[in-house]
Amino acid sequence: MSNHSEKKGEGAACRSSGGGSGSGLGKWICIVLAVAIVGVLIAKNAGKKPRAANSPAGSEAPVAVGFAGAAAAAPAAVIQGKAIPRLVDLGASKCIPCKMMAPILEDLKNTYAGRMDVQFIDVWENPNAGRAYGIRVIPTQIFYDASGRELFRHEGFMSKEDILAKWKALGVDLKGVAE
Repeated sequence: MSNHSEKKGEGAACRSSGGGSGSGLGKWICIVLAVAIVGVLIAKNAGKKPRAANSPAGSEAPVAVGFAGAAAAAPAAVIQGKAIPRLVDLGASKCIPCKMMAPILEDLKNTYAGRMDVQFIDVWENPNAGRAYGIRVIPTQIFYDASGRELFRHEGFMSKEDILAKWKALGVDLKGVAE
């Protein structure tokens, strides 16, 4: 039964890593898992409107999970009294594309410290954050300007080069930092 077709370059949110037995079992497990996650998110969000990105945070403020796993309230992107742009990546620590994003986010966080705030939120550990941000697929990257207004949203894996190109296309200047 080979009626499965795969479109290359669609920015799939969950891909199996290469290798394996060739039977495609890992790919099917990933697909079933992704469908189950989307189903759960849809069921939980049925009849609810996602909170706007620039609306004031209420008692259900999203919780950011740092790279070390420490939870903290999602603060405004302010470093040393200066508002800076923010990249929020919503994913899960056990999701393959999310794991692929982790070193990229860590690199961006270190390289652009003081110029851009980078946050990772694990929506499996904090499902309220997924609802608050209106997440449908993980990973999802949300780009905010320095005033906290959402500029762009991307679903699926995103390379460092694509992230930096998107900031540039959005008119956000991150120059002056070693790249």
